[in-house]
Amino acid sequence: MKHRLLGAALACCALTAVGAGPAHAASDQLWISVPSETVLPVPDAEGGASERTLEVRVTHDNTENGVPAGRLTVDASEIAAFAQVSWPANCVPESAVKAVCDFAAMPAGTDSVTAALLGLRASPDAELDASGYVRYSAAAGELTAYPAETLISVGDGPDLGLSQAEYQRDLRPGTNTRVRATVGNNGSRAVDRTLLWVNASYGLRFRERNSNCEYRDHATGTSALCVLDEAVAPGERYELTSALRVGRKALYERFDHSVLPYSDEALEEARGGETWTPGTGPELDLRPMAARRAAAGGEDLDLSDNYRAVMLDARNTADLKLTGSKVRGAAGDTVTARFTVHNRGPAWVASLGAGAAVATVRFQAPEGTTVVGGTEEDCWDLPPSEEGPAVTTYFCRTPIYLHDKASHTFEVRLRIDKVVRGARTTVETLNDDPELSIRKFDPNLRNNSARIVVNG
Repeated sequence: MKHRLLGAALACCALTAVGAGPAHAASDQLWISVPSETVLPVPDAEGGASERTLEVRVTHDNTENGVPAGRLTVDASEIAAFAQVSWPANCVPESAVKAVCDFAAMPAGTDSVTAALLGLRASPDAELDASGYVRYSAAAGELTAYPAETLISVGDGPDLGLSQAEYQRDLRPGTNTRVRATVGNNGSRAVDRTLLWVNASYGLRFRERNSNCEYRDHATGTSALCVLDEAVAPGERYELTSALRVGRKALYERFDHSVLPYSDEALEEARGGETWTPGTGPELDLRPMAARRAAAGGEDLDLSDNYRAVMLDARNTADLKLTGSKVRGAAGDTVTARFTVHNRGPAWVASLGAGAAVATVRFQAPEGTTVVGGTEEDCWDLPPSEEGPAVTTYFCRTPIYLHDKASHTFEVRLRIDKVVRGARTTVETLNDDPELSIRKFDPNLRNNSARIVVNG
């Protein structure tokens, strides 16, 4: 079924990314990243068909290395009988179905580059369900990618898609904003009704709860399911606007939305067995931007553009505070030491894009003790080495979000090997994690460390 709607890991977003590389490749690997499959809409009665854009990216693993400019080879011979290819300017065709495309270098710090944007459309005489592969290979310097491929087929049905909304920065808590996107149908059949799923993270609020939507509040925000009655024909574009309130707790926010042709089954699946509450405000509507008509019905041909997410950053702060503990015991005893990350607000903190911990806490066992447990799920250790610290260092991660006025406590079991009066160790947050830098939102780093004291 193609009714999958919820979540950023939508099946439509799956990419094939296979590759290998030799020698200089011992420290790096080159990959080709492409959609695993693409469906071309069947031509209309006049033989016309809409064009699909197929993006081919080349990536590599080790961003400390630079990768020189390279070449991508594209072989579309398997689809020549039912599809036409439009080659971009950076590709030199060897024939109507094969080309070599130059792609740019990837300097250190860069992990990918677009190698080609291929235009594909079904031929006027293409038969329904025709299929074949477009195949790719790539090389740059001493790196060679393993071949990749995209399955191309011809289908008859609607193809809803959402445009990517713009990233919003420096929003002020207590103000209003809007997320604007375009809903279009790039398929061969019309959609009579659209099922829209939206999710606003915890620091955002829907300014209205529309009567053609139902809502569910959860720990990280609010979701809505809306049934939009405007028919969307092939070639039509509609404006979709979501009005939001930026709450006083907002910081790193995220807005997700996706569209599918409506069906009772799709709606029930999207509800997921949860309780949803109908809205009472005015209806949410699509605003027409173009017009064209075609027969309705069928499942969505291409799910790769049905889901979008956009980040909305607010100008706000959150004061994290770390507290430790004191424990006592005799030699041979096992005691439980605790340290806690508190979020004193005013904002909540969430890494809804990268999925990083709100805080990573570093510590070592106090003198005379050994860590014997309590760190299995949330923590990892860095054993002593000649170049590093002489004792084991532990790192413990909080969840990816922490509400304002909330806290997260770690419990570590320590065996007292010998009693050392006033043995202590410092626990501290790592403030420069590139995925979620505490330094960027926390106005007071002085309270981001604490002590664990044994027999003090």
